[in-house]
Amino acid sequence: MSEHLEDLYAIVPAGGAGTRLWPLSRSGHPKFLLDLTGSGRTLIQQTVDRLQPITTAVMVVTGAAHASTVAAQLPELCEADLIAEPSARDSAAAIGLAAAVIAVRHPGAVVGSFAADHVVRDVAAFHAAVAEAVAVARTGDIVTIGITPTGPSTAFGYIRPGEALKVDGAPSAVRVDRFVEKPDAATAADYVEQGYRWNAGMFVARADALLAQLAEHRPELHAGLVEIAAVWDTPQREQALQRLWPTLERVAIDYAVAEPAAAAGRVAVIPADIGWDDIGDFASLAGLLEPADYDGADRAGDFADAGADTGAEAIRVLGSPAAVLAQDSSGLVVPGSGRLVAVLGVDDVVVIDTPDAVLVTTAARAQDVKSLVSALQARARLDLL
Repeated sequence: MSEHLEDLYAIVPAGGAGTRLWPLSRSGHPKFLLDLTGSGRTLIQQTVDRLQPITTAVMVVTGAAHASTVAAQLPELCEADLIAEPSARDSAAAIGLAAAVIAVRHPGAVVGSFAADHVVRDVAAFHAAVAEAVAVARTGDIVTIGITPTGPSTAFGYIRPGEALKVDGAPSAVRVDRFVEKPDAATAADYVEQGYRWNAGMFVARADALLAQLAEHRPELHAGLVEIAAVWDTPQREQALQRLWPTLERVAIDYAVAEPAAAAGRVAVIPADIGWDDIGDFASLAGLLEPADYDGADRAGDFADAGADTGAEAIRVLGSPAAVLAQDSSGLVVPGSGRLVAVLGVDDVVVIDTPDAVLVTTAARAQDVKSLVSALQARARLDLL
């Protein structure tokens, strides 16, 4: 049974359009509002499901355009714990505002930021890692959870771990030497060989410690957030938001807090193998799904080579397998228009069928789907975005 952490308040930033998952993910209905695992629960619902057993409360920060849908998907979420941003100001403003509001309501609280659109397969291991992170955070450090790489990837930033820490309740904790940006393939392979961890953007800290780092490195942003938070639970909220929110700096929490704090030796990492995935593109999505069983054949294998040994097709389907007819093919099909999708003799294909747009690509080009979104923007096809 997971330990309930009395002083932990979770922050769930729910933003972004998930452009690499177009046409499933759209600006009006982004990926965190979708069920992309076939579980019957959307990504944000799954995120809150795994946080509730170990936290005192969960606070969601999302755009005003998505607030009503988030509230409908999370009926258990208290109205006071849903922050609607008037406009996107990046993660430092979103997470910083939530931390500042929590600091006003609950002095001494520990906050943990966990994205709304990630998947965690090993929830018990996740809970254990968070418990260690909270133990370290109580000492005043900023703490991140470093994901054990499943292989060299150019899609993620990395964390270089340093010396072991000696903190009661956190036997795995080590100091962060530095954060590094997304590498090229050769560098990524070197990082994995050297024991680097993927940076999943999970941060745990005392709310006052997080705000102190923000005050030191981004004082104007900190001042604006603290001023808004001071009146958040009063009738003056909207006036403060209208006056101050548009003036706040757009900056990611990594640049505003994590990287400068790491340079000062104030960040720790809890290495963890939790079955994490950010579903960054359709190749990643395919890896989360089991191959559809059309004829009872064994579908063991991964996305690129599934079915190679059996001679049978290995198509992953998100949706109804009855809406897909596949022969001698591998890849991912998402049927969503009500018509049959048939694939014959193609490997590693990606077919996303929606009522108003059809995407056909390959696993190798999955990261490039965002370029189609840019092309649609250039054509002013806002109806498809």
